[in-house]
Amino acid sequence: MAVIFTFFIAHWYLSLFFQTFFLHRYASHGAFTMSKTWEKVFFILTWFFQGSNYLSAYGYGVMHRMHHAFADTPDDPHSPKYDESLFKMMWKTKTIYSAITSKTMKVDARFTEGVPEWTAFDKFARSWVSRLLWGAAYTMVYVTFATEWWLWLLLPVQFLLSPVHGAIINWFAHKYGYRNFEVGDTSRNFLPFDFLMMGESYHNNHHKYGNRANFGGVRWHEIDPTYLMIRLLNRLGIIQMAKEKQILPVEIKRAA
Repeated sequence: MAVIFTFFIAHWYLSLFFQTFFLHRYASHGAFTMSKTWEKVFFILTWFFQGSNYLSAYGYGVMHRMHHAFADTPDDPHSPKYDESLFKMMWKTKTIYSAITSKTMKVDARFTEGVPEWTAFDKFARSWVSRLLWGAAYTMVYVTFATEWWLWLLLPVQFLLSPVHGAIINWFAHKYGYRNFEVGDTSRNFLPFDFLMMGESYHNNHHKYGNRANFGGVRWHEIDPTYLMIRLLNRLGIIQMAKEKQILPVEIKRAA
């Protein structure tokens, strides 16, 4: 039992880290820079830790830029305001993401400019061969270590971790939580202390300051674990951070 829980939790946070660090803060927003060599390293690490859930940096980056541009409007790729249920929103998101990644959907150049792309690697990492091999590897872990039948209920979640992570923020962080800033959409800070989503829960902060590497830091309890890793990687010279605007208490506007 302990092995399965450890495997699940490690997969949850490692997959999520590369989604928020590489796909979201780097590919979508350019919150920091890195060399092309390190970029390829992080492509590979994202595939390794997301596994069967691998998301294309290009598809994710373009779609997320569209989300910010059209937040909570009919053109938003995912909005609880226009999607009737969580599962309909997830399916719509998947459809738009796939169309962007395969380039069957025409998008404005402003959404594609500077988004990292490694077409050959994406083709392999998104292939059914790759996904099935990862799925088989996860299943073997459960075959070997699952001592109770109900532990198998975690396995389908691992097959779909990236969509699950996205749905938590795109649905719940637009419906529940608190707001530090009045912005032109329904974004909220889903958790006051983000133990679950590696800083992604501070969604209202992020919609106010989209290009900041630090999603937290507005209130004392808003600690962003991914930002702490970003600072370490910056200190090691792996990435280069731009100087960020300091948020002063007078800027914070409470909202119900």
